[in-house]
Amino acid sequence: MTQPLNIVIPGGSGQIGTILARHLAGQGHHVSVLTRHKHAAPWQVIVWNGTNLGDWVGALDGADILINLSGRSVNCRYTEKSRAEIKESRTVSTQLLGRALNQLAHPPRLWMNASTATIYRHALDRPMDEASGEIGGEECDVPSTWRFSIDVATSWEQSFFAANIPNVRKVALRSAMIMSPDRGGVFDQLLRLVKWRLGGAAGSGEQFVSWIHDSDFLRSIDYLIAHEELEGAINLAAPNPIPNREFMQALRRAAGVAAGIPSSRLMLEVGAWLLRTETELILKSRRVIPYRLLQSGFVFQFPDWAGAARDLVLRYRARRSQ
Repeated sequence: MTQPLNIVIPGGSGQIGTILARHLAGQGHHVSVLTRHKHAAPWQVIVWNGTNLGDWVGALDGADILINLSGRSVNCRYTEKSRAEIKESRTVSTQLLGRALNQLAHPPRLWMNASTATIYRHALDRPMDEASGEIGGEECDVPSTWRFSIDVATSWEQSFFAANIPNVRKVALRSAMIMSPDRGGVFDQLLRLVKWRLGGAAGSGEQFVSWIHDSDFLRSIDYLIAHEELEGAINLAAPNPIPNREFMQALRRAAGVAAGIPSSRLMLEVGAWLLRTETELILKSRRVIPYRLLQSGFVFQFPDWAGAARDLVLRYRARRSQ
């Protein structure tokens, strides 16, 4: 890093936003997080509501980078109310940021906007990359909740790319599940299942799991900042997605747990109903490949799940023993 950057992160108070803000602030950058609720943090915290212009716009004027992570959690039941909140929290906030940037004399030169690897179709047959991957939504015999998620993803990206701001490089971050040892994240939940001996295959176990180690996620953000030739949609996922059965087996091995009870589709439906979530998060096959990152020369520290799982388990245990 030649000089500190001024970086603004709307939605930066969530689990992933906190990891990213911590990383960027640790590098010496000036980080401002836009959030709906004021809270103490080692970086600047600015209140916004994600729907209206306000004083927060001043934080963007002269900033170097905007990384928008705003969006209601999808870990819920897809009721009519929650569907509207999930979609609007993404599209409306993205449209608002586009309006704000168009008013500025000196907008950020780079705007990265969260997206999701869920945008691709349920894929058992072949990998999905940015060049040849098929956007989902038209498949036969898939649940309406899966079509809803793809509608959210495509509407989100349309809102992002529709914003026409001259001289601003735009990158849509089609991220897979980000695996981190922090409390409350996906890895934390999966490891708890393994500890409770419930970490067997989910459903058929044949559906692919796409993921990215938190270290590689953060390194890929750094890489995208540095490589000005990269723009458009970028897949943030490890290059080797694997079937759920192998994924859970490798996690059990890393955790030192001999066996895990498998979960039938019916069991998952009942469990999802009790936990107020959706089985799509587990049963949809996400077979995503980071073609553009690999083609440009990015090297993953954790390309394979077995090594990533061992590292995450060690860090998870180390943090809880402190």
